[in-house]
Amino acid sequence: MPIANHEQYCAMLDAAKEGRYAYPAINISSLETLNAAILGFAESESDGIVQVSVGAGEHASGIKKTVVGSEILAEAAHKLAAEHNVLIALHTDHCHPKNLERFMEPLIAISKKRVAAGQAPLFNSHMFDGSELPLKENLEVALKYMKELTELNMLLEIETGVVGGEEDGHDTTGVAKEKLYTTPEDMVEAYEVLQPLGRFMLAATFGNVHGVYKPGNVKLTPTILKDGQEAVKSKHSTGDNPLDLVFHGGSGSSKEEIHETLDYGVIKMNVDTDTQYAFTRPLVDHMFKNYDEVLRIEGEMGNKKKYDPRAYLKAGIDGMKSRVIEAVKDLRAEGKSILK
Repeated sequence: MPIANHEQYCAMLDAAKEGRYAYPAINISSLETLNAAILGFAESESDGIVQVSVGAGEHASGIKKTVVGSEILAEAAHKLAAEHNVLIALHTDHCHPKNLERFMEPLIAISKKRVAAGQAPLFNSHMFDGSELPLKENLEVALKYMKELTELNMLLEIETGVVGGEEDGHDTTGVAKEKLYTTPEDMVEAYEVLQPLGRFMLAATFGNVHGVYKPGNVKLTPTILKDGQEAVKSKHSTGDNPLDLVFHGGSGSSKEEIHETLDYGVIKMNVDTDTQYAFTRPLVDHMFKNYDEVLRIEGEMGNKKKYDPRAYLKAGIDGMKSRVIEAVKDLRAEGKSILK
């Protein structure tokens, strides 16, 4: 199927919330990682989300032009998704305030031109990460972009609180621990500022940390999400879980912690660190096991079939695809494409 349209994207999120499951949002940076993500979703019979970061766009361009690379990856996703019978939504990840002018704004401009020409937007949604700002300023900036995106039938994701660790060059390892936890008041304020314009997604933090950590090293408190949902429901007489929540920094989380968040309205979980490793591990195996064939040692010519990049990149795709399938199962989305 082609990339999901706005109505299909919203239907995906509605189905996930009602069914107490979530979509893995897989970060990609190349055709190989894009294929791994889509193949994983297709084999799982699950819809899914593919996302591009500032750094991924720079990498894909080959010349450190993040918009060029992001557009290339998005256009490729539009083509490749059409070959599979599941829905794929396209998203951009963690755009910090310093990158708005060079990343999100040009991509929005591209979508405006596409929509004016009768085409779908390039992406389905964008994330503005203003968590480094005071909440009032964070929401003021978010409101500005949400107005633009709503007119294009696109969604906005925001973050309140701070996800710890380092990802894509943004380092928050020194942040005060209390900032790793969003308050119910924060979640109510986000709802009151943005909900009048329409649907949005909220990455509310509950001790999350980007990168690799062993279970037990980070104190996750998923009940924060429940408390925030209840606060919004109580004040505004909504139904259960009125906010569409996103889980960032989930590498190393137990299945019990993941499943608990699904009961509190998490409909999207970012997956990056684990899929990076799953892609790289088979490449390392290939090089170690075929050392004397991938290199021309002592005057020999090596083995072209072993040093052909397609050989080991295919292994990387397969490894990452398997990790995507695992993420789909962990999030209870297997076999639940809304196309079925």
